[in-house]
Amino acid sequence: MRVDFYQLTRDPAEKLLPVLAEKTLEAGNRLAVIASEELLRDNISDQLWTRKAESFLAHDIAGGENDARQPILLFPDAPDAPQAFANGAQFLVIADSKWRPDLLQGAYGLERIFYLFAPDHIDEARQSWKSLKDQDGITRHYWRQEGRRWIEAG
Repeated sequence: MRVDFYQLTRDPAEKLLPVLAEKTLEAGNRLAVIASEELLRDNISDQLWTRKAESFLAHDIAGGENDARQPILLFPDAPDAPQAFANGAQFLVIADSKWRPDLLQGAYGLERIFYLFAPDHIDEARQSWKSLKDQDGITRHYWRQEGRRWIEAG
């Protein structure tokens, strides 16, 4: 499993998330997004609909009867395994800065986690980074923002 840490400095999660979502869908994968606050989920949803004038990224809030058909599904928290993510997502964005180590369990079937964290969660991110250092089968990548670009720093 690959875990990408994104330190949000210039842009909030709702600005970065559509970029990650678009690349995920282009690669033929489905995406789950965890955002515990309703306002953040609403802002993410708005950005997925309106980021580009000529297109939108189809998605829904989890809990509907068509969850399995959604390429992007937004959750208030991680579902209980082994149910995992109703849309079959193997890629996950943690958009609320709250690391959830249980998501590393194989029952979730994840291949990649994008962990977006705000500056006030840097200590939690560092602890999470360190905790993954010696775990078999996990690769870590750290991204920081330089101007409008994201640069891999570790």
